[in-house]
Amino acid sequence: MEADGFLRRRRMTAERAGGDSGVAGASAGAEVRWLGGRIWGVSESLVGSLSPRIGGETEIKTVIQFSGVPPEVTFADTSEPDYEGLPQGASTSTHMVAGAVAGIMEHCLMFPIDCVKTRMQSLQPEPAARYRNVMDALRRIITTEGVWRPMRGLNATAVGAGPAHALYFACYEKLKKSLGDIIHPGANSHLANGTAGCVATLLHDAAMNPSEVVKQRLQMYNSPYRGVMDCVRAVWQREGPGAFYRSYTTQLTMNVPFQVLHFMTYESLQELLNPHRQYNPSSHMVSGALAGAIAAAATTPLDVCKTLLNTQESLVGLPAAGQGGGQGTHRHITGLAHAFRTVYRLGGLPGFFKGVQARVIYQMPSTAISWSVYEFFKYGITKHQHEKRIAQGEK
Repeated sequence: MEADGFLRRRRMTAERAGGDSGVAGASAGAEVRWLGGRIWGVSESLVGSLSPRIGGETEIKTVIQFSGVPPEVTFADTSEPDYEGLPQGASTSTHMVAGAVAGIMEHCLMFPIDCVKTRMQSLQPEPAARYRNVMDALRRIITTEGVWRPMRGLNATAVGAGPAHALYFACYEKLKKSLGDIIHPGANSHLANGTAGCVATLLHDAAMNPSEVVKQRLQMYNSPYRGVMDCVRAVWQREGPGAFYRSYTTQLTMNVPFQVLHFMTYESLQELLNPHRQYNPSSHMVSGALAGAIAAAATTPLDVCKTLLNTQESLVGLPAAGQGGGQGTHRHITGLAHAFRTVYRLGGLPGFFKGVQARVIYQMPSTAISWSVYEFFKYGITKHQHEKRIAQGEK
């Protein structure tokens, strides 16, 4: 009877895994498999070199004693591990590799929409840079400025997104598990998820903020910079190194509530759509998309202020520096409070929601891609390590 129960559970797990893989679209699956093939060798060698054997880990063998079978007869368990057990079995380096790949893919695939969002958040756009909607903006940018113009600044983002998301996911997973065991052992804790998201955001934004400054300055209409290094050099010389972190407090003010909403919504939807916490690509994608949309819409006013601080857009109609109460071009927005006053003065309350459509359209697929790719690589790398240990144990 025990053996029948064991085999039945394993068979159900295999059937679930097979059914879930069929949920993803054929084209999306082909793209992920292609990328996985390219990156797999690097990630496997990196994880193998970085991750020691997990402390306290028992040999990956399941000993099954059947009635009437001598005790010395054992069977190696070659089935895949239960997905809910993977975070405990996954090392920090696994989370970092999976997070880095997810972050780079997320930002690179959605970069043209991010370019549109930055332009639509401009408080005083040039007549040629006033767009009706996201598709109108993309069409006009490509038509008037070239097909590659929406991708300008992509290399700066890719350089920052890798280490930023590696720290982000590794910190989140570690703290979520540690705090969850303290606050609500054996169950999902919204407080643990939100707190872990806040701390992870501190590390993520510290690594990502300089790249954001460079990226958004290159994305603006009529950007004066020839490329990434020209932008870095010009900002450093004219505004000093502090310019790369001028929006850091605003970024945190925006991203902390964003990530609290994001992670709490994601984990809540996972409880609803995937209560057994199996590897389920469709549930990761849907949960990620909805969590990203809700968090993005709620934090758009702060994102508008962050864009203003990063781009230092030249604004007409404000008191100019050194001119007392006169009107002129005010070139330096110095902090979050100053940015809030500037947005309200020039755009009123609607000004705080400039680009909200582009932001939601960007965040929905962005977070869906991020969670799907992260869970895929986390699952795949850990499963691969598991199978290698089984093979070594059979030798």
